[in-house]
Amino acid sequence: MKLKGFIFDLDGTLINSLPVVHASFRNTLIKYIGREYSSKELASLFGPSEEGIFRKLFPDSWEESLQFYLDEYDRIHAQYAEPFPGVREALALLKERGIRLAIVSGKGPGSMEISLKHSGLKPFFEVIITGSEYGASKPEHIQQVLKAWNYLPEDVAYVGDIAYDVKAAKEVGVLPISAIWAETAQVQKVLDMNPAFAFDNVEAFIEWIKQVV
Repeated sequence: MKLKGFIFDLDGTLINSLPVVHASFRNTLIKYIGREYSSKELASLFGPSEEGIFRKLFPDSWEESLQFYLDEYDRIHAQYAEPFPGVREALALLKERGIRLAIVSGKGPGSMEISLKHSGLKPFFEVIITGSEYGASKPEHIQQVLKAWNYLPEDVAYVGDIAYDVKAAKEVGVLPISAIWAETAQVQKVLDMNPAFAFDNVEAFIEWIKQVV
């Protein structure tokens, strides 16, 4: 296996930010709709970036509601600032081995910047692509990274925590690696998609890097 680049998802893969996302959405929807959304209702919103979600929910006040969300996201994120234990070591090891690193996430640019600020991970990545307002778009964005690097799909791995990440990686032809170490991971749904590799802890991922990359 001759990998030259790794593309990572962010939420639930590098940092434990999904609780921040959910709490920030709940607080924003309570303020602007007047009731608390269930976890199932929240999940039904996801796909577009936050900009797309708020444009759809509040066409006449989406900028105000988005800013409230980002303020909440920044405030709550302080409790979840650290990346998952071992993530910095894994990224540093990949860099030491000459591997190029990128992020492809469904997050909007505002929340991405906040997460990178709190986690301190930004210096590891040369390409960072955020989500689309119009819906899930990871295959297209993975292809953008391949084009920027001038790499073939077989040169690159995509590491994510959800079933859709495996599907997107396979659609493009990059190596699908599943990070199922977060408490929020839907492990069986991910494994049912048959990723090439799946790791339930970062230490095992690091050992795999040492042996394979």
